[in-house]
Amino acid sequence: MSEDNSSTGHKSWLDKLAQAFNHEPKTRQELFALLREANRNNLLDDDALGIVEGAMEIDELKVRDIMIPRSQMICIQVDQTPEEFLPAVFEAAHSRYPVIGENTDEVLGILLAKDLLPLILARPDNFSLRQLLRPCTFVPESKRLNVLLKEFRANHNHMAIVIDEYGGVDGLVTIEDVLEQIVGDIEDEHDIDDDNFIRQLPTGDFIVKALTPVEDFNEFFKSGFSEDDYDTIGGVVMSGFGHLPKRNETIELEQWRFRVVNSDSRRLHLLRVSKIR
Repeated sequence: MSEDNSSTGHKSWLDKLAQAFNHEPKTRQELFALLREANRNNLLDDDALGIVEGAMEIDELKVRDIMIPRSQMICIQVDQTPEEFLPAVFEAAHSRYPVIGENTDEVLGILLAKDLLPLILARPDNFSLRQLLRPCTFVPESKRLNVLLKEFRANHNHMAIVIDEYGGVDGLVTIEDVLEQIVGDIEDEHDIDDDNFIRQLPTGDFIVKALTPVEDFNEFFKSGFSEDDYDTIGGVVMSGFGHLPKRNETIELEQWRFRVVNSDSRRLHLLRVSKIR
């Protein structure tokens, strides 16, 4: 008797799974809808859904959408002495630092913080920072994140310098930055927030950081969202949804369509904004 009930329960679970994937999706949006239906039917938990959606999203984003801008790069000059650059290393507490020559456009290599341990212990008199440099990888700002992630894994790199179309340094990107687009925010007390992040995509849409002040958003887009009720555009979007939306949830407010590009269990991170025609 118990065997029959177990068999029935097993068939019921399989039936649910088969029903959820009964109709083959023809578009990306249909696939997302199918995954969310599986999530509502408890066939896919929230974390797994977020990771799958994040993995599918990264082929739409480019390096320029997530990079650390040049103005926020913490660099070490190649001719600095340990007494000059170590305080900055200790304060930033990063694991890797670009080493530059005369200016930021001349990146000579990458310094790994762990390579400084012998220096601290031995204190050599003829110290040369150049001897510690690792090769530097350069990537264009237009490179897609899924391609960059493959290159990071294949070459065992964790950091790349981002260059613009003229060969100048535009910023840097790390493997952590890419992974955060898949699994959500990786908490780091040393992360730097850019509160005014609005960038146009080649398609004409915009990638907007959710922490962008409403005032700045209104000024850029000539919109009229309330600056008294909300501090950030993320607050406006969350209020419109009435809940904390997940990746790829979409809402239309005024003449703008907002799609969630990246979020976690607590807040929004990136939004894709397009004009409703």
